[in-house]
Amino acid sequence: MTTWQPDILGDGYEQLVLPLGDDPDGEGDITATLVRYQPATGAVGEPSTLPRRAVLYVHGFTDYFFQQHLAEHFAAQGYRFFALDLRKCGRSRAPGQTPHFVTDLEYYDQELDDALRIVSAEVSGGGVVLAAHSTGGLVLPLWLDRLQRRPGGSASAGVSGLILNSPWFDLQGPSYLRNVGTAAIDVLGRVRPHSAVPGRKLDTYGVSLQNGGWSYDLDMKPLTGFPIRFGWLRAVRIGHARLHRGLDVGVPSLILRSGASRFAPKYDATIDTVDAVLDVRQIARWAGCLGDRTTIVPIAGARHDVFLSTPGPLAAAFRELDLWLGWLNGDGTAGEPAGAGDVSAPPQPTGEHA
Repeated sequence: MTTWQPDILGDGYEQLVLPLGDDPDGEGDITATLVRYQPATGAVGEPSTLPRRAVLYVHGFTDYFFQQHLAEHFAAQGYRFFALDLRKCGRSRAPGQTPHFVTDLEYYDQELDDALRIVSAEVSGGGVVLAAHSTGGLVLPLWLDRLQRRPGGSASAGVSGLILNSPWFDLQGPSYLRNVGTAAIDVLGRVRPHSAVPGRKLDTYGVSLQNGGWSYDLDMKPLTGFPIRFGWLRAVRIGHARLHRGLDVGVPSLILRSGASRFAPKYDATIDTVDAVLDVRQIARWAGCLGDRTTIVPIAGARHDVFLSTPGPLAAAFRELDLWLGWLNGDGTAGEPAGAGDVSAPPQPTGEHA
C-alpha cells in the first residue's frame, strides 16, 4: 500500500491508492482510491486533536468523489471525511478498463473492508458513519448485511450509522417490464457481459448539474453517462433481489431523496427540482428492507444527488443531515454542534469542485 499523496482536488485533500490485485473480471491489475479531507491546522483542530468520528463516502454509477462542499460540511460538524473511488471508477480506472464494470457487487467488499480498516485506525476506533449515493446506496447496504453476519457485526467493525442519498433500490418501469427485463438481463449478463444495453444516451441530468454551477471532470463523469453493460446490470439486479428479501445493516439509517421524479429526453428548468434518474417511489417502497431503524426524508425540489441541488433544497438537505447526526450521537444539539456555523446556509456551488 502506498503513502498518502496530494489529490486532484487541491489543498486539504490527499489520496491513498489501495492495490486490489488481479481483476476477477479479467481486466488486469486493479486499484481503489481512498481520498481524505485534512483541513489546514486550526480549521477543525490541531493534528493531535483531530475528530474521532469519521465519514466514509461511496459514489454512484458514472460518478466519483468531487463534492468538496460535502466534505467541508462534515468537517464543520466534527467529522473526519473520507471518500472511496471504487475499482475502475474515477481516480481508480486504468487505461483499457471498462468504466464501473463488475459482474458481482460483492467484489467491492475488498476495497470497502480495506477502506473501513484504514479509516477506523485513523480515528482510533471512534466510530465511522457510512454515506453513499445512488448505486453506492445499494452497494453499501449489501456489504453491511454481509458484515453484520461476521462475529460482532457492523458495530464491532466500527460502523455507527448509514446515510443514503437517493439510493438505487429497484429498476425503473412497470412491474411486468421489470420482470421480463430482469429475465433477459440475467441471460445476456451471463453470455454477453461486456455488451452495452441499447438505448438513447441522455444528458438531461448532466446538463442540469452543469447549469447549476457544479463542475467536475467529464472524463470521469460524462454528461451522457458511461455505457451500461449487461454483466454489470445483472449484478445490480441480483443485488436488488437480495435487498427486497430484507437486509440487516446493523446500524440506523438516514435516507434522503427528492420529493418527486421526472424523466425527460431534453433538459428544461424543471429538471433542476426533481430526481431525473431514479423513481423516488421505489426508494420509498423498499427503504424498510434495510433493517434496524430507518429515517426517510423527502427533500422538496432536490436533484437526484440531493447534495448537488439548488440552494434551497441543498440547505434543507444539510439541515436534515445535521439533525440526524445530532440524534445519532445523542448529543442533544439538534444538528448544531459547537462551531458548526449556520447550517441553514451551507456553502454554495462555486464552479471549483473539480
